[in-house]
Amino acid sequence: MGPIERVDINADSSFRIAEEAQARGHQLFYYTPDKLFFDQGQVKAQGHTLTVRREQGNHFTLGEQREYCLSDWDVVWLRQDPPFDMGYITSTHLLDMVHPEAMVVNDPFWVRNYPEKLLVLAFSDLTPPTMIARDLDSLRAFKKRHGDIILKPLYGNGGAGVFRLGPDDRNLSSLHELFTGINNEPLIAQQFLPDVSNGDKRIILVDGEPVGAINRVPAPGETRSNMHVGGRPEKVGLTKRDHEICAAIGPLLREKGQIFVGIDVIGDYLTEINVTSPTGIQELERFDGTNIAERIWQAIEARRKNP
Repeated sequence: MGPIERVDINADSSFRIAEEAQARGHQLFYYTPDKLFFDQGQVKAQGHTLTVRREQGNHFTLGEQREYCLSDWDVVWLRQDPPFDMGYITSTHLLDMVHPEAMVVNDPFWVRNYPEKLLVLAFSDLTPPTMIARDLDSLRAFKKRHGDIILKPLYGNGGAGVFRLGPDDRNLSSLHELFTGINNEPLIAQQFLPDVSNGDKRIILVDGEPVGAINRVPAPGETRSNMHVGGRPEKVGLTKRDHEICAAIGPLLREKGQIFVGIDVIGDYLTEINVTSPTGIQELERFDGTNIAERIWQAIEARRKNP
């Protein structure tokens, strides 16, 4: 995971997962992605034993730094935040070498092959019209067909770099020039969904089953609903359409070892399937009292008992 000192104890899912593990009697070991390495046939990490507590400004204690072989542990959590770059991909390759001897959550092979904005392409009947392209003419043709679109980086996160281009907007060429000047990745364009004004629903699935949702409402004047950019979380239930979406994707997630997943639904449409480091479980627990971290650990412990 990222640096423990920067964790928001009231929002970050990683903290809540660690807190629940500790309450269940599990020993915690913490390391940052730069401390993961391969040496003489073994995947190792330099890190610290960890104790967490729900005390703002005093939320953790670290033991002395030690080097561990990851295959000696029962479970390894992959909670490295995007960007989904070559560093991230390398981490998944290294963790492949210890899974399933040490159960990696989520399964790193499928995290690597199911990045958030690409897995949804396998469910085109559930998603709004979407294009993945780097070619400007292709993107122009998509915008001409749909008029009002969202343009964003393919491997971004947290709402960064998300633009709405309305029917009369003339910034597509400039944005294309900006994005393609930064990296060689394609862009993703989707038809704009007006229902986003009512919120972007984050549905949490545990081992392929929906366990609850929160609604994220954009701030006034914003298109993006991400809480990182001012989106307001609200209590919300699951609709019949939400259950249909979860029933369609759940079996695949369960089969591929994606135990903790957060999907994004706007109106009747699935827009993202987040498998890298989803969040939202603390907000959901506050809204309806469901201990999602407990459900996650129950699923992990069941899989460890009956692999």
